[in-house]
Amino acid sequence: MIDIRKLKELVRLMTTSDLTELDLRDKEEQVTIRRATAQAAPQVIQHAAPVVQHVAAAPLAAAPAAAAAPAANEDAGLIAIESPMVGTFYASPSPDKPSFVSVGGEVGPNSVVCLVEAMKIFNEIKAERSGTIAKVLVKSGQAVEFGQPLYMIKPS
Repeated sequence: MIDIRKLKELVRLMTTSDLTELDLRDKEEQVTIRRATAQAAPQVIQHAAPVVQHVAAAPLAAAPAAAAAPAANEDAGLIAIESPMVGTFYASPSPDKPSFVSVGGEVGPNSVVCLVEAMKIFNEIKAERSGTIAKVLVKSGQAVEFGQPLYMIKPS
């Protein structure tokens, strides 16, 4: 069975390199990871020597439909800043420092909005667009998934 840390690193490598398929083989096992689009969760297929297993990555939990309708109206015109990887979200550069951004704060395309730690590496996440922070959707120290919205911004 493949180590989950290795699997997470392979998924991170796939997303940062914008790959749609990754196939690794050795004498004991084979791992194939495929994704249809950037929005779809990667599919993992692992083959062991005598037994073939198919493991699909669990999709992100969906919000209940009743709660989604009012939220959709509130979020009209807002754009999500999403996590580009699986990891731990940090709102500030260190526990004793202020957050990179807060609700009402202005950001530009190169503004660092948070850090996501993956495999002991802290990755700066940039806004990639100009606007005003309307919502902070995660708490510092919370685990985040690939494609999970972190912030909602009102574009300028």
